[in-house]
Amino acid sequence: MPIADNDVVTIHYTLKDDADKVIDSSAGGEPLAYLHGHGNIVPGLEREISGKSVGDRLQVRVPAADGYGEYDRALVQKVPRRALKGIADLRVGLRLQAGHQAVTVTHVAGDMVTLDGNHPLAGQNLNFDVEIAAVRAATEEELAHGHVHGEGGHHH
Repeated sequence: MPIADNDVVTIHYTLKDDADKVIDSSAGGEPLAYLHGHGNIVPGLEREISGKSVGDRLQVRVPAADGYGEYDRALVQKVPRRALKGIADLRVGLRLQAGHQAVTVTHVAGDMVTLDGNHPLAGQNLNFDVEIAAVRAATEEELAHGHVHGEGGHHH
């Protein structure tokens, strides 16, 4: 069954950067299940998986623009530390939720804190090794919610 929109696809994957360093992997764990065609994985990978079948293995290089986007300096801002009151352990690398935007603390100097709204992998090429483990039609509930339910997916 070739993978098409509205299919639930289950994959084993390893993600590496351009220096061949592993960033993430399903090896030794559960495979990733997602709803194909609904933007649940990066666009460049989803496009390459379309039309593939169970058992297919592929290597995919996703340019930054088709992954987490190009790095946008406009998403970096300095704010006074007092704007982050109530955060006792303010440190570089801390991820915060600012409304609907996730930000990362990238620098703390005196009373100023630098926050970066870019995804941590923005501006990076993504190199995937993928094996298609399973494909099935999505349920009506999964289609209505826009994501996978049950094993390997979201549980309500």
